[in-house]
Amino acid sequence: MTSTTGSGPLLAQRHVARLLFGTLIGRLPNGMAPVAILLLVADQGGSLRMGGLLCALYGLASAIGQPVLGRMVDRRGQSLVTAAAVLLTTVCLLALAVVEIPARPGLAASLVALAGLSTPPLEAGLRALWPVVLPDEARRRAALALDTGAQGLIYVTGPPLVALLSTTTGPHAAMVVSASLGLVGAAVVLSAEPSRRWRPARATQRTGALGPLAHAGLRWLLVAVSGVGFALGAMNVWAVALAEDLGMDLLSGLIPAALSTGSLIGGFLYGKRTWPGTLSGQLRCAAALFAAAWLPLMTVTGPLSAVALTAVPGLLLTAVITSAFLTVDALAPAGTTTEAHAWLIAAVGAGQAAGTALSGTLSEHPPIGAALPAAGAALTLIVLLATNRHLAVPQRRGRHRHTPTHASR
Repeated sequence: MTSTTGSGPLLAQRHVARLLFGTLIGRLPNGMAPVAILLLVADQGGSLRMGGLLCALYGLASAIGQPVLGRMVDRRGQSLVTAAAVLLTTVCLLALAVVEIPARPGLAASLVALAGLSTPPLEAGLRALWPVVLPDEARRRAALALDTGAQGLIYVTGPPLVALLSTTTGPHAAMVVSASLGLVGAAVVLSAEPSRRWRPARATQRTGALGPLAHAGLRWLLVAVSGVGFALGAMNVWAVALAEDLGMDLLSGLIPAALSTGSLIGGFLYGKRTWPGTLSGQLRCAAALFAAAWLPLMTVTGPLSAVALTAVPGLLLTAVITSAFLTVDALAPAGTTTEAHAWLIAAVGAGQAAGTALSGTLSEHPPIGAALPAAGAALTLIVLLATNRHLAVPQRRGRHRHTPTHASR
């Protein structure tokens, strides 16, 4: 393996830091809004069940909305679609902050669902911008790895920030701040030159109603990465169960934080090198290491080992997700890139919801709960191995000829 090419630090490259940090700020509501909803419901005397259902509705609606908005971006550009989406989300979250949720559950559910459906596709949009901002493939891979690893910061910083704001100023203020940060972050991204000038690529083949899912390889890739999401969702429930067993509430937050920290470090290290072999081979190798990294967690007996061992799959998580996004970029038909990235994001989210749900039902059986993250990661590896011929990346003869269509002029 060799060092990445290009001159100067990655974040010093024009537009990189602005787009990356703007996207992270704009996506903070993803980590803040569910916690704010729970605290709002509790502050108004509502039940934990009601708060949990509203949070689940928000996550499900967001997963459904991302591919739809991604397709709209691919047809109309980022500025109009993303701006309209973030304005609608902001209005819904601000309105939710003043609604008496236990007294008007139907209105609250409608606002939550609409806020989720209109969650701006900032993450998918950023992935579509990297080829424009960084034409050099090595630097683009490094940016994608850093971007992927940094996404965990949303869920490390978001919930504690909501808790702090709720304690000092109340949950209503926490929801207002969450909505405001989303608006500010989106404005930072949308006002940047690459986003303003980004134009959809002209489709070179008909994909019909399925869009990028017309490609069999992309469909199988979505199934594979849902296993990654399953592992993450199961890990969150396992962390809570372990914290209860050991009588250490703080552990339920430290374990996910350890995985996110590992992912951030892994993103930095992964992006510093150019790795040998084909893209599909790199994806399978990363998935195999990711699956193996979960196995030691089944032997955890104490808090220190739990935190330390959870960081290991975090280190490998970025390699899996980055390789998956690069595969999407290579396989997605021209004119469907944003939607294809959005589908991948949604697949991880759907897998995470499934992992959380199944782990919740099996939480009374600690050995099974500890094995579920490894099972999800194993599913990813099995699917990738079984469908390798569908995921083979074709030679790039003119593959990026459409890139100037996106480019700033």
